[in-house]
Amino acid sequence: MVSPVTVVKSEGPKLVPFFKATCVYFVLWLPSSSPSWVSALIKCLPIFCLWLFLLAHGLGFLLTHPSATRIFVGLVFSAIGDAFLIWQDQGYFVHGLLMFAVTHMLYASAFGMRPLALRTGLLMAVLSGLCYAFLYPNLTGAFTYLVGVYVALIGFMGWRAMAGLQLVGAAWRWTELAAGSGALLFIVSDLTIALDKFCFPVPYSRAFIMSTYYAAQMLIALSAVESREPVEDYRLSKAK
Repeated sequence: MVSPVTVVKSEGPKLVPFFKATCVYFVLWLPSSSPSWVSALIKCLPIFCLWLFLLAHGLGFLLTHPSATRIFVGLVFSAIGDAFLIWQDQGYFVHGLLMFAVTHMLYASAFGMRPLALRTGLLMAVLSGLCYAFLYPNLTGAFTYLVGVYVALIGFMGWRAMAGLQLVGAAWRWTELAAGSGALLFIVSDLTIALDKFCFPVPYSRAFIMSTYYAAQMLIALSAVESREPVEDYRLSKAK
């Protein structure tokens, strides 16, 4: 088991650009009412830094660890989704929704299906159903179906992220804690978006959405470092 202190010492310096880019976003706080390519770049910059964070471990690391590669590609789709959402009031909200749906499928695939953790899956299914039931009366048109599919996908991603989480014992791994925490923060961020867009204005919604979103993406990227599926194990699992 790797000590959290060791993780901070080894991975912390590689995350410095991400923290700086996140500070730039919150300090500049460009108005969302005036979307531009500059505001899109500033919003996406922390995600670009997470690309660099994974690439800092070497291209060979990504090529030999399929789960890390999927998280990297998920970050690419996240950045595209962020850019679309800058212009959501101009009709690009659905485009951003679709990009993040792909992201959640990639993250779920990266987290894998072992262990199955059916109880965790059942709990996530119930919570996802309750969230959708709360949103449903306020959904119209295509959003009735699109939001339902999206809630199912992010719930599935959350299930897979938390399936291997064990807080005590020899099986404890900080990567599972990072993945599970990141997934929960992602769900909280997206639920806040849905409430603010479809139900009622959420106070300080943008600050809360973006802070939980950036933290979620950082933790998920961090979970890829000690990859849960080296290439040798990956080939063996495919052969079974």
